[in-house]
Amino acid sequence: MRFLRALLFPVVPIYFMVTWLRNKLYDLGLKKSKAYSFPVICVGNLSTGGTGKTPMVEYLIRLLKEDFTLATLSRGYGRATKGFLMATENTTAQTLGDEPYQFYHKFKEDVVVAVDEQRQHGISQLRELQNKPDLIILDDAFQHRKVKAGINILLTSYHNLYTNDIVLPTGNLREPRKGAKRADIIVVTKCPLGVSEHDKERITKAINPEEYQMVFFSTIDYSEAVFSDSETLMINSLKPFTLVTGIANPKPLLEQLDKNGTEYEHLNYKDHHNFSSAEIKVLEQKDVIVTTEKDYMRLKTYNTLKDKLFYLPITTRIEDSDVFDSKVMELVKGCH
Repeated sequence: MRFLRALLFPVVPIYFMVTWLRNKLYDLGLKKSKAYSFPVICVGNLSTGGTGKTPMVEYLIRLLKEDFTLATLSRGYGRATKGFLMATENTTAQTLGDEPYQFYHKFKEDVVVAVDEQRQHGISQLRELQNKPDLIILDDAFQHRKVKAGINILLTSYHNLYTNDIVLPTGNLREPRKGAKRADIIVVTKCPLGVSEHDKERITKAINPEEYQMVFFSTIDYSEAVFSDSETLMINSLKPFTLVTGIANPKPLLEQLDKNGTEYEHLNYKDHHNFSSAEIKVLEQKDVIVTTEKDYMRLKTYNTLKDKLFYLPITTRIEDSDVFDSKVMELVKGCH
């Protein structure tokens, strides 16, 4: 795969110019973006995945749910439906997409969860609801320039900083690094515990934030327990187990399990993987399966896995969270 991506390096300047030109047309107003008179928060990245958008959206829901009528709007990547769809008791991970279904599964009392590949249309549909949201969080919409979000939160992984990367197809960036200038807040995610001040200074210098931008650092907090819809167990009681991941970057999870001396075998699949019947049959032979919360949303639909399937939840912990929270609230108030 790496060799193939290296062979495609001559395509990089073409991809760079196409995405740069597209952004320039939006910046100059030759392509139209729609702005809104209420807060719209965009959570996104420059790279192709694995930066922690889902736990960041969940962090924002927890932060804002007491003060606002909230909605999340996602594209619904990999879903079997098209157009605008709002989560209800009848929706599934297959019809809604695994990440938005995760939001609904956890926060159905606090937030309206919807999907629409056309974000402008999705926002207009949400605002037509009788109990219309007064704040909408856009999941993975940093490159969706047709919507001009009032607040842009850009994520970049500690182990794969956008400052060290190049655009597709050889690199992992969806657009040139200059796109980061659209962000109001930049969060370096998945930092190791106890990241040094020297490291933070080095990374901040590489990011070279504009005067209007703030840079924060976050880590992943892993639960000591695993959950199913009906049961909770301590993870250290499950030795050994089968770990199933269908996420962009499972490395931090593996490092956490290895650090704790956990015994497991790892079955690794691509991000948003749709499991085949043959793969499900393999999983049926396992005694205990632990997976990510996102993968659990898809796998739990198989009744043959129900009694052996658990998920390990994660949360985002932001250093200087009081400052981060205050900055978000300040930006939100400025959107009215």
